[in-house]
Amino acid sequence: MPTYPNALQHPIFKTVSQAAANIGTDSYVIGGYVRDYLLNRGKAKDIDIVAVGSGIELAKEVSSLLPGKPKVSIFKTYGTAMLKTGGIELEFVGARKESYSKESRNPAVEDGTLQDDQNRRDFTINALALSLNDDNFGELLDPFNGVEDLEKKVIKTPLDPDITYSDDPLRMLRAIRFATQLDFFIEKQSLKAITKNAKRIKIISKERIIDEINKILLADKPSKGFALLEKTGLLPFIFPELTALKGVDEKEGQRHKDNFWHTLEVVDNIAKTTDNLWLRWAALLHDIGKAPTKKFDKKIGWTFHAHEFVGSKMVYKLFKRMKMPLNDKMKFVQKMVLMSSRPIVLASDVTDSAVRRLIFDAGDYVDDLMTLCEADITTKNPKKFKKYHNNFQKVRDKIEEVEARDHIRNFQPPISGEEIMDTFGLKPSREIGVIKDAIKEAILEGDIPNEYEAAKDFMLKKGEELNLTPVK
Repeated sequence: MPTYPNALQHPIFKTVSQAAANIGTDSYVIGGYVRDYLLNRGKAKDIDIVAVGSGIELAKEVSSLLPGKPKVSIFKTYGTAMLKTGGIELEFVGARKESYSKESRNPAVEDGTLQDDQNRRDFTINALALSLNDDNFGELLDPFNGVEDLEKKVIKTPLDPDITYSDDPLRMLRAIRFATQLDFFIEKQSLKAITKNAKRIKIISKERIIDEINKILLADKPSKGFALLEKTGLLPFIFPELTALKGVDEKEGQRHKDNFWHTLEVVDNIAKTTDNLWLRWAALLHDIGKAPTKKFDKKIGWTFHAHEFVGSKMVYKLFKRMKMPLNDKMKFVQKMVLMSSRPIVLASDVTDSAVRRLIFDAGDYVDDLMTLCEADITTKNPKKFKKYHNNFQKVRDKIEEVEARDHIRNFQPPISGEEIMDTFGLKPSREIGVIKDAIKEAILEGDIPNEYEAAKDFMLKKGEELNLTPVK
């Protein structure tokens, strides 16, 4: 068997080895740490340790040998324990066998051997283990030819894929996530088994599903994962809103683009420019309003009127259904979807007033909005591609110029409601709102500068129009 002592140079591994010897058990590093070491992806900070015995007892013994005796978090239900030391998170589990029922992905568990534990792993590349025992420290245990699968870039289950995916349907999403993150492919039998068991995804909690989707979205090329979700039939169970975008309709010789595949191009484009997960979500959902708003007009062809508004409302429903955060993150995605066409309309006629309104409405997110719109350029025509990007650059330049001059971002009116009340001796009333709105509109239109004295003069004139008399 090959040995990899260099993979175990960190002092923590000797500590675990010593602790295991102290309590008379064998121990192994297994899973992601080993996989990533062999792929030269850097050394993971999360390390899974299997004890042939009690993982909890091993964790306690490791803690007793470490400086400061770090706290051991124990999860009795799962027979696992976790501790953190020196920026590393160690998770301990006893080697075990598992058996599943149809209704749940939570297995019945009993003690087992290392091989039993490797059998229960999701993929061959995650069943690789390195020994921490004195007699064969650093030896690789690879019962399913996981190293060969790493070299071939293949995602494959250790045992029958049909049973593996049916037992724990989350593994279907994990297969797609790993294929996306590592740029691997899923072997044929696994793809068939995922397709066959797709509806089993219904028993997985929404939180678990979104955790995997987030990891797919944060990959270098997220489209690979979403294309696999579509190919295997998982997508309709997770995001029917995206499935609804698929396909091209034709009437009277007029066609529209396939908005599903366009969306995946946009997501890949934005992945090249930002790691912001929620901006990537905005790219994924920016066109979901197109399916319910699609209509054919004999004069102008296919239309998607108000798809941005409809889409922004659908964002809330999707986030709520998938138990995603309904806080500022959701509101950010909603805003991006709602405003996703604004800079496109603006690009053809970049006026100061239109740019001021864009900055006012987008606030701190105007740069994110421009990034989304630039990612939305998916034309294959080089001349058009260059022209659209040049137009957006003009918008960016104008935003910078207008913001430097007019300070519209996070706009606060130069005149407060209290000052309007004091000036005209008013109690809270409709007139105060009318004057405030008029000042805001005058600034956004460029009729007056965003300055106190100009706003005050405008307030007095507006008050006169409303038959209000300043208090002396």
